[in-house]
Parts: sequence; structure tokens; C-alpha cells
Amino acid sequence: MTRAIAPGCTFEGVARVASYGSRHREKRSVIARNASIVLYVAALVVVVVAVDVMFFRNRFWERLIVNIGIVLVFGAFYLRFFKSP
Repeated sequence: MTRAIAPGCTFEGVARVASYGSRHREKRSVIARNASIVLYVAALVVVVVAVDVMFFRNRFWERLIVNIGIVLVFGAFYLRFFKSP
């Protein structure tokens, strides 16, 4: 049994609107999280390219080792600060 608040309006309709608001907030939260991850990956790429160009232009093995180290450091920061518990 539904109880009418006003003609054509019920408590079920109010609950439906409230659930829409929470889903909308969750969606915005997911979009913001995805945007922050994209910016984080872009920062990783910028740092790797900058270090390659500035310091290790003609040194393949040193550049490879440093790039792996940079990716590991970024990965550790991702797991520490971005990963949900």
C-alpha cells in the first residue's frame, strides 16, 4: 500500500528520486577517480620522457633501468594513495 503525499505523488516516488541522487553522486565520484588516474598516468609519461631526454639520451641500458625504477616508484605511490582499501 502506498500513501499519497499529494495527488499523483507517493513515498515510492520520493525514494526513487533519492536513489537517483545517490547514483548520480556515485557516477560523478567514479568519473573524478578515473580522471585522477588518467592525470597520474600522464604525469608518469611526462617524467619518464623528461628524464630520458635530459639525462640518458644515448645510453640504452641505463635508461631502461631508470625507467623501470620510475614506473615502480609511481606504482608504489598508486598503491599507497589511489587504491581503495
